[in-house]
Amino acid sequence: MSIATWSLVVGVLLITMVLVGTLLGRLPLSTAMIYLGLGFLLGPGGLGAIDPDPFRHAATLEVATEVALVISLFAAGLKLGVPLRDRRWILPLRLAFPVMAITVGLIAAVGVWGLGLPLSAAVLLGGILAPTDPVLAAGIQSPKGSRFDQARFSLAGEGALNDGSAFPFVLLGLGLMGLHPLGAGGWHWWAIDLLWATCGGLLVGASLGAMVGKLVVYLRTRHHSAIGLDEFLCLGLIATSYGAAQLCLASGFLAVFAAGLAFHGVREQPQAGTISLDNGEPSARREGPGERASHSHHASASMSHAVLGFNEQLEKLAEPAIVLIVGALLPYVTIQPKFGWFIPALFFLLRPAAMWAGTLGMAIPRHQAVLIGWFGIRGIGSVFYLMFALRQGVAGPLAQELVSLTLATVTASVLCHGVSALPGMRWYAKRTVTGE
Repeated sequence: MSIATWSLVVGVLLITMVLVGTLLGRLPLSTAMIYLGLGFLLGPGGLGAIDPDPFRHAATLEVATEVALVISLFAAGLKLGVPLRDRRWILPLRLAFPVMAITVGLIAAVGVWGLGLPLSAAVLLGGILAPTDPVLAAGIQSPKGSRFDQARFSLAGEGALNDGSAFPFVLLGLGLMGLHPLGAGGWHWWAIDLLWATCGGLLVGASLGAMVGKLVVYLRTRHHSAIGLDEFLCLGLIATSYGAAQLCLASGFLAVFAAGLAFHGVREQPQAGTISLDNGEPSARREGPGERASHSHHASASMSHAVLGFNEQLEKLAEPAIVLIVGALLPYVTIQPKFGWFIPALFFLLRPAAMWAGTLGMAIPRHQAVLIGWFGIRGIGSVFYLMFALRQGVAGPLAQELVSLTLATVTASVLCHGVSALPGMRWYAKRTVTGE
């Protein structure tokens, strides 16, 4: 299509989504389902306007999904806003690390004994499909201003963390295939890819998020400088934390999430002799442009609010773009009978079993356990790891097998979890009120 035609199609799509957004909120549909269908229509299976061949354009698709992920992970950190040392993180951390690792193991076992894959490819498949998605889980996240809910918080926290914690298992699968160095006895994988990547990513991101946040608040409140350009601040912190972590061989995904979490945690430093702008009669307050942003009682809250607002807009643009691409990729899926049992087994057996095993000893109410066990949404993270594996050298029939299994699973997740989000959350809300 020409640029003019593309402009018309994209413009009509964006305006249409604005006009029907409220209606979709009342239906058992998610916006991701609409974007998926449109992507298929625009792709080689429909009009042929776009053709994101995963075997020829793996590098480009990897970058696109990577950008979408870092944007969503930074937003997740800002939204959750609870320090990792808080006890509320116990369940999300269990879900993001032991549950995720058990899920990789279960998928690998099914891959070897059920799908006939070699062990290396089965581990790689587990690493690709184990992480849940922070972008597509919007329908199950707590509304702004609502009371804290452990299950919703845990699902959001899990999705934000396990996109980083799954990376070592993808590298392990590639290493077993000879496409990534594991070191003698696997020392490089244990020490660098697993332990350092995880701890280092969180440390680098948290340090940069807190440092940059405190510096900006100090400059704004003490010197009335560095005011405005919150969009640059958002993009700069995302890029800096991701780049610094990657250069240190740490997890960039975990770094971006930790940076958002630490940035949100920056607190006000009121100057002596000043009062809040919210005190006194409304008529007596005269807030000029940027006054709240530079006021020592409001600077950090104003900064976090502005950065989150911009990042959420980026996230809303990134989601349809990536899901459209997934829809356009569907013609590259080779439909196989094994999909009929593998995908239901992943959703109904492997995910709940891993959650049960990884959270042993925790007293989780039954309705919360059901919600968490079902809403293990697969999405952009899985597509990123698939493209990463293709770019690292996975080719031939195995590449086609991984493409088909991954895209079929992501598509089934978008449809099944999208349809069940509204009735599922109504059921959960009712059980929460009645205490069942």
